[in-house]
This record gives sequence, structure tokens and C-alpha cells, in this order.
Amino acid sequence: MRQKATRPETLVLRIGDRRQIGVTATERWHLKEEHEGKSATCCISNISPESALNQQFPKLGHCYLRMEEDTDFRIRFSSLCFITDHVGFHGTIKSSPSDFVVIEIDEQGQLVNKATSELIGKVLPEPNNFAKKTKLDFQSFSFKEGSNQEVSTVTGCSDNQNHQSGSEKEDTINDGTSKGEEEKVDVLGNLLDEKTNELLNHFACDIKEKWNSETELIGSSPEFSLGRILDKNQRAILHSAVRQKFPFLITVGKNSEIVVKPNLEYKELCHLVSEEEAFDFFKYLDAKKENSKFTFKPDTNKDHRKAVHHFVNKKFGNLVETKSFPELNYNAGNPNVVITVRFREKTHKHRKRSLFECRDQKVIHTAFTLRKENLEMFEALGFLAIKLGVIPSDFSYAGLKDKKAITYQAMVVRKVTPERLKNIEKEIEKKRMNVFNIRSVDDSLRLGQLKGNHFDIIIRNLRNQINDSANLRERILEAIENVKNKGFVNYYGPQRFGMGRKVHTDQIGLALLKSEMVEAVKLFLTPEDLDDPVNKAKKYFLQTEDAKGTLSLMPEFKVRERALLESLHRFGMTEEGCIQAWFSFPHSMRIFYVHAYSSKIWNEAVSYRLATYGSRVVEGDLVCLDEDVDDEHFPNSRVHLVTEEEESANTYAIHQVVLPVLGYNIQYPKNKVGQWYQEVLSRDGLQTCRFKVPTLKLNVPGCYRQILKHPRNVSYQLMEEHDVDVKTEGSHIDEATLSLLISFDLDASCYATVCLREIMKHDF
Repeated sequence: MRQKATRPETLVLRIGDRRQIGVTATERWHLKEEHEGKSATCCISNISPESALNQQFPKLGHCYLRMEEDTDFRIRFSSLCFITDHVGFHGTIKSSPSDFVVIEIDEQGQLVNKATSELIGKVLPEPNNFAKKTKLDFQSFSFKEGSNQEVSTVTGCSDNQNHQSGSEKEDTINDGTSKGEEEKVDVLGNLLDEKTNELLNHFACDIKEKWNSETELIGSSPEFSLGRILDKNQRAILHSAVRQKFPFLITVGKNSEIVVKPNLEYKELCHLVSEEEAFDFFKYLDAKKENSKFTFKPDTNKDHRKAVHHFVNKKFGNLVETKSFPELNYNAGNPNVVITVRFREKTHKHRKRSLFECRDQKVIHTAFTLRKENLEMFEALGFLAIKLGVIPSDFSYAGLKDKKAITYQAMVVRKVTPERLKNIEKEIEKKRMNVFNIRSVDDSLRLGQLKGNHFDIIIRNLRNQINDSANLRERILEAIENVKNKGFVNYYGPQRFGMGRKVHTDQIGLALLKSEMVEAVKLFLTPEDLDDPVNKAKKYFLQTEDAKGTLSLMPEFKVRERALLESLHRFGMTEEGCIQAWFSFPHSMRIFYVHAYSSKIWNEAVSYRLATYGSRVVEGDLVCLDEDVDDEHFPNSRVHLVTEEEESANTYAIHQVVLPVLGYNIQYPKNKVGQWYQEVLSRDGLQTCRFKVPTLKLNVPGCYRQILKHPRNVSYQLMEEHDVDVKTEGSHIDEATLSLLISFDLDASCYATVCLREIMKHDF
């Protein structure tokens, strides 16, 4: 053995021929030992190699140490330690998405892919459809989002068209005008005498005829008086009724008198879009339905779209906001883009409202179960947002799900009715998505609002570990039973950190925590060594910082990348511009990167803790006092610091030990593990970090995570490969390989791949 003096950096022990993924501050130690063909993996830190060997592996024979320089501090602990001692086996997971099925378990313990009796009949009426209070209450006939049904102007001057913008036509009710719509058209007849009503219709016709004939209105703008209306409520109803029936007119109040004039902004918009679009837009604008949206027809001309954006924001920017989205089923060479308009959330904040209006103003929340196959969750949300005319941050969910899998999860979307969501069911099937269990709810979901996940997994091509000649079936059964009884190290899975080789999500999170916004953007757009269009676009950006040029190269399906680039094109590649660019991501995505960094540090911490103290509970450890913990969100009051007396009395077991996930509201262990945390924070430049990023509205309180977990409701079955309808090229009937069908439940924030790693003793 070659010896080196004790050093403060982390030392990593590697036994057998297993892949080493540890990290040290400046150097890495490797220990290799051959001992009856058996391998084990552990890490040692802040102790000498000799004492480490004596403490951790007192029965090992001859071994040697090899020291090598390590300039890449990012080699990680994530696959380092095992808690069980069986041999394990090899196999292949995720051969196809259907081999890895994930079903969320809600807080009531129900699988979200099941249609429960609680959901039946829970689709509530849209707020627009509440019963009318009085015949003349115009709010009773309020504009219904998406219906855009025909409202004739007057006989002789109507074009007799269905005034619908392109993307809204799918929502049209085809069985005729509803009773409410007919009454809406009749409101003027109820409020005005017959002669005034007729004169108003003639005035409207005259304006339209002059515009259609391109005759300029000579002199001052023509006006028509509806007379004095003393009742304030009736005046309000009449103002809205005129604008709804004649969107090309405006009404002005003068000492209880209502005067009607041409709407010159309507005429100006008609120079940019079709008249039917202008008609519908001003109807939408006057209705002031805060949770509704309006979509102009698809447009391939960027300059034209820019002009429409400019017009709407200049004239009505204090009332509405506009966004562009690529139209689905686009032509990649000449993509259509639609402009969507919706009211700003605080539009009606300071306006006095009736009880009916308050009820109408309540934000709509629609819950549903999302099934997706081989699709990243954020990509799925971007696609749904485009279809529904909302933004990704309007969706909430309890947890993230794998990409290469079939997953079922609960979701809630704001500002979308159940009926609207049902209308897109067939269209999203093309993207391998389905929505069901659709119903109205009162509020959004929050991360962690689930009991856990159920997994149905097929592991194919089973075989023994190298140099293991034992019966394979016995090895598999031994492994499963061992982990059922002893549990597994509760690491965050590799998918938490992304699949990139050059940049991982935790690096981006560290940059955000250090408020290095430009660096974080560059990390996000760092290319891999691949020659595909996405990485070509990223490479071009890092070389030029030309956001506009990169957008032309970036494929349309890369929703996050394009959103970031669009913001950079608008605000520039400055510190402030990059802050604005990060706001193009929803809060859940921004916080995801910070959580990834915290998760990486937790993985390193648990490896260090198990290497330093093993399975003993020692003084200064943190333990959870609650017996049944199924998530990470328990308060500091339930976390206890182990005393010297409790260590001596073996008061607590290893499964009660927790470690903090970084944040501003956690305590650290009072032993070597606590010291390790402080050294790592210092290493990463976070000595004074408060785990708050005000510029991005990110607050990270932290939490505690158990270092060991157990799978629940485990069931399994060994089958020959042809029994699961799979054919392997070159296989023979007499050499059929085994496949393992295994099902189990895990608590929230536990990873099936980590559990399988403990069972198989195999890194994926």
C-alpha cells in the first residue's frame, strides 16, 4: 500500500471494478481490492486511509491506493453508497417507455389514473352561465369566451357573417344562438324606445357604409345621442349593450347623456387585420372577461405581427397583454404564429363590483389527469399552453415525472374551463398525451402535494454480475427481499440533474444562487458534442450571442430555449436582460434549477455521512421524531439533535436519520457532517448565501430528507422474454432470457431508478 499523509479533502474509496463517481476538493483517492470476487463501494473523508480501511472494511485483505489529480470537481457522489450487502444482478431498464409506467398517488392514497366516483358529476357550470338576476342586468348576458357567435348588426348593413377569428372557430357552438345570446341582442330594444333604437341602427349603418366606400368623414366626427338616462345602472348596461352590438362604435357619457360616435381605433385595426377579427376583438375588449382570451388568425409575416402587437399594446396596453405562439401543425420552413390577447390580472382590482361580478371574477381552476408517453413534462406543458391560449406558469402540478416512460399525474390549469380542456382532447393525442378526470376545483396544486408514486417496471435481459456463477433466479429474489427489508439510500436520481454531459441542471442552479444571471444563461445554452439542430443553434449562440439568429436556427419544439432567446432578443444579453429572460420561465422551472443544486449537495452529504459513521446513529445527527414520514416537508420542531446519551443508549435507528436539503430555514448536524456542509458551501462560494434570489422571486426555505427509504407494496414476477411479447435479435428458444416484472410504491420525491440501483447493485 502506498501511504499519503492525512488531508482535509474528501477521500474516495473504490473497491472492486465498480465505476467511481465520487468527488474531492482537489484530489481523488482510488482504492481497488480483490476479495473473493466481491465488490463494495463507499467513501471516506477527513480521515487517514489506514483508519478508514480499519473502520469501514476490517475484514478486507490486501489493497492499494492510487492518488490522481482531479480538476473536475463535478464528479459526483450520486451513485456511491449501498446500504445492503447482496450481490445483485444486471439488466436493462427503459427499453421502451411502456417498460416504465409511473402513476401518481394523490393525498387520499388513490391512483390518479383511476376515474373515481368522487369525480363523477363534478364539472361545474362556467361562471358565465350563472342564472340571471333580472331581465335588464346585462352582466347576465355577458360575453362568453370562445363562442364568438354571430351577432347581426342591422338589416341592410350586416355582412351576415359569423365573426370568428381563425383559432377560435373550434369553440363555436353549432346548435344555434342560445337564449341568453338572443336576449343580449334584445337589450337595446328593452332600454330604448322604438324610434331611438331605429335611429341608432341607421346611424351605425351610415358609419359602416362610409367606411366601406372609403369615403372620408368630413368635419368633426359624427355623433348620435341616445338621450339622458338618469339611472346609473341602466346607463352602464346601455353603454355595454351598444358596444357589444356595434363594436365599431364607442359611447361617451355627458351629464347622464349617452352619445354614440365612430370607433376610429376599430377602423385603424381594420387596416391591419380583417374586419371580422376587428369586430370580434372589440367585442372581446368591451366584455372585460378577465379570464378570457382572444386569438387573431395565424400569420406568417413577422413584421405584420409586430405591427399588430404594437397597435394593441399602444392603445390598450394598460388593459391587456399580447403574446405570440407558434401554431400547432406548423410548416417548419414557414411557421404560422398566432397572437393571443388576454386581460392583465389586476385590471379590475380597484373597481367596485356587484356580488355577481365578484362571483364572475373568481379565477377558474380546472383539474385533470395528464397521461404522457416519452415526453418531457415541460415540453408537454408548453404544448398544452399553446393549445389553450395560456402560459406554462398557469399550470400547477405535484411533482415532475420521467421523460422515457408512460406517466400519469394530477394537474391544475388556471383560466381554462373544463369544457375548453375537453375540446382539445383529440388534438393532443398526436403528441402522445391524454387528459381525463377533468373537473372544476378551487385552487392550484403545489409541489409535493401527493402521497407518492406507483411504478410498474419491466427489467429485461437479466444476467449475473461479472464473475458470479450463482443461480440467477435466486440472486434476483434475494436482492428484492433484501431491499424490501433494509431499504435503499434515498439519493436524488440522475434525472434530477439532466442528461447532458457538459452541463447539469445543478450548475445552472448554483449560478442563479450566486446571482450570476449571464453565466446561468450561457450554461443553459451550452451545447453538447452533437451535430443536431438544437446543439448547432446553441453553439452559434455561444459564439455570437446573436439571439435573433439563434431563434431562426432553434427548432420550434424547444419551447424553453425559444422563450429564453425571445426575451434575450428583446432585452439584450446584459445582466438585466438575462434576469428578464429567466422570467420567461414559470416560477416552478426557475426554482427547479436551484433545487437541483441543493439535491446534488444532499447526495454528496449522505454519501459522506454513511462513509463516516456507517449505520450507527451518533451524537450530532438529526433525526425525525415522526414515525410515519412520507414527504420532506416536516417542521424544525419535529427534527431532533441526537445527544451523547442517546447515542450510547441506541435510542434511534438509522432509518430515522435525516439530512438537511439546503435552504434558509434548516439546521445542520452538529458533527463532522455539519462541518462538511460548511466546507462545501465555502467551496462553492455560498458562505453568505441566504438562499433567496429576490431578482428572480426565488425563496428556498429548505427541508429535511430521510437518508433511507423502503419500497412499499412490492410485487414481482420472473418471466421468460417471449412471455412478455418481446423478441431479441439472434435469440434462440432454448436460450430465452429472463425479464423481471416488478411493481412497488415509493413516497413522494423518491426515485425508482435509485431503488432499482440498490436492488441490482448496478448503475444505469
